[in-house]
Amino acid sequence: MATLEIRDLHVNVKQTDADAEPINILKGVDLTIESGSTHAIMGPNGSGKSTLSYAIAGHPKYEVTQGTITLDGENVLEMSVDERARAGLFLAMQYPVEVPGVSMSNFLRTAATAVRGEAPKLRLWVKETKEAMNELEINPSFGERSVNEGFSGGEKKRHEILQLGLLKPKIAILDETDSGLDVDALRVVSEGVNKYKERENGGVLLITHYTRILRYIKPEFVHVFVGGRIVESGGPELADELEENGYIRFTGAATA
Repeated sequence: MATLEIRDLHVNVKQTDADAEPINILKGVDLTIESGSTHAIMGPNGSGKSTLSYAIAGHPKYEVTQGTITLDGENVLEMSVDERARAGLFLAMQYPVEVPGVSMSNFLRTAATAVRGEAPKLRLWVKETKEAMNELEINPSFGERSVNEGFSGGEKKRHEILQLGLLKPKIAILDETDSGLDVDALRVVSEGVNKYKERENGGVLLITHYTRILRYIKPEFVHVFVGGRIVESGGPELADELEENGYIRFTGAATA
C-alpha cells in the first residue's frame, strides 16, 4: 500500500518578470491518496488544480511556502524531480512537451531504466512495449519518431498513458488528460488508466473540468477545488451535481 499525503499545502507561482512578486495560488490543500483509489479534482479555470499537480511533481516555477507532501512517510519536497519519479510519482501533463531528436523508443527505455534501477532486457522490453502500444492503439512506427514531435493532441495523450503503463508508478497524477480528446481517444486513454490501476493497484489523482471522463474512469472520491483549496469532498454523486449545476454554490463557499 502506498500513500501520498498532502497537508496544509501553500504554493506560490513565480512570475516571468523576475522583479514581480510571486502569486499565491494554493492556500491550504489537504488530501490523502492511497493505492487502489481514484480521486477526481474538479473546479473552474484558475482555481489551482494544475498548480497542485506541478507542485507535487517538483516544477521549479512552483514554490511551496507552507505545508508538507509525503509519499509513504518520505518527504517529497526534499526530493529532486527525478527522485520523485523514482519514488513512484507520475505526472501526465495537460500539454506534453516535444523533445526533438529523441525517439520515443529510446526515451521510454531510458525512463524505465531510471525507474526500475536497471535496463530492461531488450527482448522482453520489445515484447512489453509492443503489447502496451497495441492496447492503446498506437502505431508501432511512432516508436521511431521524436518524443511528441508533430503528434496530435490525442496521440500525445495516448503516449502519456503508454508511459504510465510501462513505468508502473505508485501514484499517477493526470492533469486534464481528457482535454483535446475525441470520443474514441477518450475511451482508449481511459481504458489504459483503468488497466494501470487494476494491474499495479495504483492510486490515481484525476484533474478535470468535465464529467465525461468520469463515465469511463470511476472515482471513489470527488473533490471540488475553488480558490486554491478543496472546498467540498464527496462521492461520485458530487460530480453529477457539478454537471447539473456548475460551481456557483462552491465559488460562494470559497469566498465566505
